[in-house]
Amino acid sequence: MSAFDIVILVAVLVLLVVVVGAVLVGVRTLRGIGAARAAVDPAFMAEKDRQEQSLAALRSAADEANSTIDVAKSAAAAAHAEAAAAKAEAKAARAEARRVLDDARAEADTVLERAHKQAEADAEQLRAAARRGGEREVAVLAATTREQAAEVERRAARMDERERLHTEEVERLAERERQLTAASAALAAREAALARREAELTEAEELRRRELERVAGLTAEAARAELIEAIESQAKREAALLVRDIEADARGTAEQRARHIVVDAIQRVASEQTAESVVSVLHLPGDEMKGRIIGREGRNIRAFESVTGVNLIIDDTPEAVLLSCFDPVRREVGRLTLEKLVLDGRIHPHRIEEVYDLARQEVEQLCLRAAEDALVEVGITEIHPELVTLLGRLRYRTSYGQNVLKHLVETAHIAGIMAAELRLDVPTIKRSAFLHDIGKALTHEVEGSHAIIGADLARKYGESEDVVHAIEAHHNEVPPQTIEAVLTQASDACSGGRPGARRESLEAYVKRLERIEEIAAGKLGVEKVFAMQAGREIRVMVKPDDVDDIGAAVLARDVAKQIEEELTYPGQIRVTVVRESRVTEIAR
Repeated sequence: MSAFDIVILVAVLVLLVVVVGAVLVGVRTLRGIGAARAAVDPAFMAEKDRQEQSLAALRSAADEANSTIDVAKSAAAAAHAEAAAAKAEAKAARAEARRVLDDARAEADTVLERAHKQAEADAEQLRAAARRGGEREVAVLAATTREQAAEVERRAARMDERERLHTEEVERLAERERQLTAASAALAAREAALARREAELTEAEELRRRELERVAGLTAEAARAELIEAIESQAKREAALLVRDIEADARGTAEQRARHIVVDAIQRVASEQTAESVVSVLHLPGDEMKGRIIGREGRNIRAFESVTGVNLIIDDTPEAVLLSCFDPVRREVGRLTLEKLVLDGRIHPHRIEEVYDLARQEVEQLCLRAAEDALVEVGITEIHPELVTLLGRLRYRTSYGQNVLKHLVETAHIAGIMAAELRLDVPTIKRSAFLHDIGKALTHEVEGSHAIIGADLARKYGESEDVVHAIEAHHNEVPPQTIEAVLTQASDACSGGRPGARRESLEAYVKRLERIEEIAAGKLGVEKVFAMQAGREIRVMVKPDDVDDIGAAVLARDVAKQIEEELTYPGQIRVTVVRESRVTEIAR
């Protein structure tokens, strides 16, 4: 039983004792008072009743106390039962704890015993390992000791051998010294004999030289100088002849080889004759269509020229009108627009704008298809789409009447054949030649030479530096530095210079030749001027007394610079200054 249960039980017993004592005292008091006053006092009866009521109340209180005591007893019994259960649980817990403690002690003993055994095994292994390590170290020390002893013995043997060799070397040196002493004596005797012989030879040489001088009438120095001069003159002449033969042979072979390559490349490329112009002719179904094209008060023709940018020429030519424009793409769009309007029959300003948009899209598709066909023909696959668009615009671009896109295809084929003959990189050289005039697509929009414009475009759209350099150098704006640039120039000249490639008026051609000859003939010291190869080369003959070699170079540069500044011409013009000295002698 716990302390709390004992306190509750004591409190209940004390309360029971107090209630019982109060009841007994009340009963005794009422009995004494009733016996004394029962007969004489009526108020006594009332008091008695009140006392009885109080007694009844006390009895009820006593009953309640008894019931409370019963409840307390039952609570105490429950508490006793719980205390007994708690004691049983505590006893079971102590038994379980004692069992767990016994198990833990047994387990600890087992682990301790196992640890002792493991420690003894480890110690035994360590002792064995230490024993084996000690034995190995002892063996190593013994082997080292044996090796050191053997090394000492070998060193002692080498020292003995070296000492023996040293003794023999000393003996050989002594013997050699004796031999050298004897040889020195013999050499001194021989030197004395040679000195006597040399003096005799010198004296004989002097006598022979004097005799030769007396017979030839020349001193030795004069004869030596004359002989050297003759040999030097002959050697120079033979060297000059050899150099001339080598240079002639190399020049002839190179010219023949280059001529063969160029001719073969041109012959293997089938090209068309030029037939381009700045005027297009559109045939009409009848002359009444001209009036419909002009419109009321000329509003249709004004709208057409305003929208297309092409001049429309309507004259007395029967059933035909002329379209004139320097931009070939715009002229083709205008021609196609007018052709669609004539076929449709409805011609008014609004319809002109609609048909113009359709014709422009159709021309763009034609340009793109032409560029793709040219790329397939040349064999180029990977190229930027913007460059393809620009190449398509060259379908309607001409240079001296030669179609530029066809010129590019022809140039690429010629360059590829030359590269194959020379065993060079054919794809790169064909690409350089095909793109060399790409700048002509923008010459009317961007200022500058088409070679520089084309090089900037190629560099912008990811072409290699070899291709860019070939484009910018094909008209010598930049000096050519690579074989690709040189072959691009050669193929461009072959394509543009072949007969029928470009058209030029006879009058302009003659005037250009005359002006070229005038420019060269106006220089000081010029004797004759010849324009050759259709004006692509000029030979200037100068007076050798008035112009030296340096002056000839300066004259060629001045003539070329003046031609560049004053004339407009396709390709390039080579200026060759010839300075020839002639000496005539008569053999009698």
